[in-house]
Amino acid sequence: MLGRRTALAAWVVRALTLALLVLGATHPDWHQFAGKAMAARAVAYPLAMLALPVGWWLTRRGRTPYPAVQDLLLTLPFLVDTAGNALDLYDGITWFDDACHFLNWALLLGAVAITLPARLGGWARLGLTVGLGSTTALVWELGEYVTFLRDSPELATAYTDTLGDMTLGTLGSLLAGLVVLRLRAARRA
Repeated sequence: MLGRRTALAAWVVRALTLALLVLGATHPDWHQFAGKAMAARAVAYPLAMLALPVGWWLTRRGRTPYPAVQDLLLTLPFLVDTAGNALDLYDGITWFDDACHFLNWALLLGAVAITLPARLGGWARLGLTVGLGSTTALVWELGEYVTFLRDSPELATAYTDTLGDMTLGTLGSLLAGLVVLRLRAARRA
């Protein structure tokens, strides 16, 4: 029952995210959406949010239970980001962007950390979680640069912001890895 509720929550998060993406893509002139690559997000985010359910359906359906917790952890960051834009939190609260990079990477890499096989051992899973978190933080920042930073007035401060965002993403990944490491150790004990 908990798995079904968690899976349903992930689909509700998808629907809310999609609604906010449509709002942003259809109102690119609104201050909170201007220069934020909302059209690119409106394409990329739904595809990313469908990767896990489609991948599971094509490869694991019937053999393994649906990974509802991972699904929810993977979809929440997209809602946090789009809601942050819709509510103008990125421009209105100075620390919101930093909090998002930390929290969103903790959520995303939490999903990865609980998916990695136990046979790898705790430290190997932690290393993979942090390494993947750091890599995806870099890829995200490259995507931000290509889609909207290079032609933005924010370019002047982008270097410092990018380094901070990558550091926070890596630290969020570290937190996720440590939490999963601790939970698995507690479960074994």
